Amino acid sequence: MEIAFVGLGRMGGNMVKRLLERGDHRVAAFDPNPAAVQEVVEAGATGAASLKELAAAIQPPRAFWVMVPAGPPVDDTLLTLAGLCTRGDLFIDGGNSFYKDSIRRSEEMAARGYEMMDVGTSGGVWGHDIGYCMMVGGSLKSFLRIEPALHTLAPQGGYAHVGPNGAGHFSKMVHNGIEYGLMQSYAEGFAILNGSQFQYDMHALASLWNHGSVVRSWLLELAEDAFSKDPKLEQVAGYVEDTGEGRWTVEAAIEEAVPAPVIAEALFDRFRSRQAESFGDKVLAVLRKEFGGHAIRTK
Repeated sequence: MEIAFVGLGRMGGNMVKRLLERGDHRVAAFDPNPAAVQEVVEAGATGAASLKELAAAIQPPRAFWVMVPAGPPVDDTLLTLAGLCTRGDLFIDGGNSFYKDSIRRSEEMAARGYEMMDVGTSGGVWGHDIGYCMMVGGSLKSFLRIEPALHTLAPQGGYAHVGPNGAGHFSKMVHNGIEYGLMQSYAEGFAILNGSQFQYDMHALASLWNHGSVVRSWLLELAEDAFSKDPKLEQVAGYVEDTGEGRWTVEAAIEEAVPAPVIAEALFDRFRSRQAESFGDKVLAVLRKEFGGHAIRTK
């Protein structure tokens, strides 16, 4: 198929390359960074210096795959494209947008005569080689329209139409919340091993667990790889960011009155990782001293 990409970051650029290398597609691409555009041009894409050039580079009815940061950048991109397009054009948001925003945008675009899809995309920097897992929200008609690209981007069995607009990003949100919990469990387990009386080789143990154990996984394979490079993780600061989807998952759990303590605690632990010195821990220390006379450590 013919498709235009907006946003050529770590995922967008690799998705364009995978489309060009593994499928019979014509891809036009734009990014504010000219070097990123040039990189995909060298891979066979048609480059554009602006959204206006991008819209002119493919024939109506057009399909635009947007891979920009969630929030205002998505709205700004869609608003600009809406002023350049014609009825029947299709906009695909493949980033990590909040599902309620995706529902709103689909309604706004429909009022203008455009179709909208939200595609929850998992695979990160590895997607170029192993493919992307894609959860597609929108009409079945639109899904079938972009299926040739999905077929190229995903591994076998790696894409599906999961429901109407918003369903793609909602399922990806929960996917990321589960990811938080899984990562937290591994982190806590290896921390207990590290604090024990035994001098474990973390790389060897992770490798062992990846052969037949019930906790084997791709995340554990990544941990194994990380320990091979830095066995004690001495070059890593214990500061963990979050991109928002864990928060949204917890908020959804609260709205639905569904208990999700593991995901919530994993999110809160990321917040804690950013505190060089916790004021809450100071409060705990002084309370123990006040009621029980327990010693406190002073600076």
